[in-house]
Amino acid sequence: MTSDANNLFEINNGWLVFAEQQKSPHFTPREDVADISLLVVHNISLPPGQFGGPYITDLFLGRLDADADPYFQDIYQLRVSAHCLIRRDGSIVQYVSFNDKAWHAGVSSFGEREKCNDFSIGIELEGTDEVPYTREQYQQLVCLVAKLQETYPLISHNNLVGHSDIAPGRKTDPGPAFDWEYFRNCLQSIKESSQ
Repeated sequence: MTSDANNLFEINNGWLVFAEQQKSPHFTPREDVADISLLVVHNISLPPGQFGGPYITDLFLGRLDADADPYFQDIYQLRVSAHCLIRRDGSIVQYVSFNDKAWHAGVSSFGEREKCNDFSIGIELEGTDEVPYTREQYQQLVCLVAKLQETYPLISHNNLVGHSDIAPGRKTDPGPAFDWEYFRNCLQSIKESSQ
């Protein structure tokens, strides 16, 4: 991963310029953009364990067809979203401006603060807790996180967490399949190469 790759990532008014935009109605305006200080890594696949298809976007846009799969009967009415989804091939879909609150964290806390949606950015990786993530996903995640840290400087190295870290016992993602050490090493490398 090179700094050249990172230079392709540009954020304009909270939107990643090159990403596919699918604007979700499931968001809340932020009271203070300067308060953004946490990045949460999630995973999602719909139906569980199946990759590709429109269902993640359908869920985040509030249009999931309950009859498309038996699993959807229990989730089609959920009002949830994330800021971005990184698909298996590395393509990125953005649903909510980084300057707004996506509804990704649910009941959660980090440090002494609750309601992590208020001060966090949520990134979904298409995957499961047990299936290794792709090289393309790591590459895009690293470049995106580097740009987000540049844009929102309170997101420090120590404020990169998994959903399981802010909702222990309730959530397990991104799971043991996510290689935190590799991710952090790649992030450090891209920052050093851009200095």
